[in-house]
Amino acid sequence: MNRNLWLLAICQGLFLTNNVTFIAINGLVGLSLAPLGWMATLPVMGYVVGGALSTGLVTKTQQRFGRKMSFQMGLAVALASALVCAYAAVSQNFWLLCTATLVAGYYNANAGLYRFAAAELAMPSWREKAVSLVMAGGLIGAVLGPNLAQYTRTLMSVPFAGAYVALAVVALMSMVVLSFIDFPAPPAKKTSTSGRPLREIMRQPAFIVAAATGALSYGVMNLLMAATPLAMQQCGLPFSDAALVLEWHVIGMFAPGFFTGHLIKRFGTLPVMGVGVVLNAACIAVALSGVDLHQFLIALFLLGVGWNFLFTGSTTLSLQTYSPEEKDRAQGALNFFVFATLALTSFASGVLVTTRGWELLNLGSMVPVALTGAALVWLWMQQRRAAVIAV
Repeated sequence: MNRNLWLLAICQGLFLTNNVTFIAINGLVGLSLAPLGWMATLPVMGYVVGGALSTGLVTKTQQRFGRKMSFQMGLAVALASALVCAYAAVSQNFWLLCTATLVAGYYNANAGLYRFAAAELAMPSWREKAVSLVMAGGLIGAVLGPNLAQYTRTLMSVPFAGAYVALAVVALMSMVVLSFIDFPAPPAKKTSTSGRPLREIMRQPAFIVAAATGALSYGVMNLLMAATPLAMQQCGLPFSDAALVLEWHVIGMFAPGFFTGHLIKRFGTLPVMGVGVVLNAACIAVALSGVDLHQFLIALFLLGVGWNFLFTGSTTLSLQTYSPEEKDRAQGALNFFVFATLALTSFASGVLVTTRGWELLNLGSMVPVALTGAALVWLWMQQRRAAVIAV
């Protein structure tokens, strides 16, 4: 780990502080402002829909301005949108809140590339560990995000308006940290159109599985995490309990980053991702067993660890599917699939938990978990067949 990687890990942590705080408060603010209850998670959905819509623009800004300038542009959007969210909360304007979170999606799409930038800041033999360890920086968000939401929610006369103002300060902090990172020089413009077409890159079995498992694992995690504050409120649990559950969930998401890269190097990508599928299934089993605080906490912690194994694995798997000159279009496609899935699950989580309940939400989550497991088995069979042919 060099200085640049440590600083990027801090930026990842501040990015997750933003995301965790958004998850903790957007649904609750939305519920207090929305014309109809099922619309409560539309501000959560706006954030990821904005990310999906911004992937093409982010690809262009990364190609034209390089990593550093593009990342700083994302942080500038994060700062401005957080202040607009605060104004929307104060003025009780639901649709302005949704619009602000939609615009904030540009930051989401930009910072979603931190994990790929990590691989470029390390030697080739350290790529898996660099991705894993930078993602471990999300532990900052695990601790800071829920506590930021908890202690700033009454900072102003309107609930949670102070939390949005605090997120603007977090964006400023990240801009300062990012200014000290030295990224590799962007490739010459002539290389931006070289390499294989995107459709050829996407036809590779490893790319298909990396995209599918990355999107599905993030989708399941988001489906359950976005609904948790609402479900806990429905069960009569205070916001402090929801903040505690989210804190341990995000610890589960990023604490394994200190060793996930080592596990992938030792056991291989697919076995580690397989363990992630098992952990997701265990999460659903615990969640279905009851709605006490300890059951929410254990389920969300298992969900976080399972997500880490799957998402780190899918990112590592994708690195072998494209060359340096193809990275922008390949990474843009991978992020688009993730954000499109997040948009769907953000909307579905609010609708299901407010109309059908926590139990049905968890039962429905079994489908994408099963599909993720099937994708891993399919790729394993493809690799075995290729190995036999090669012999």
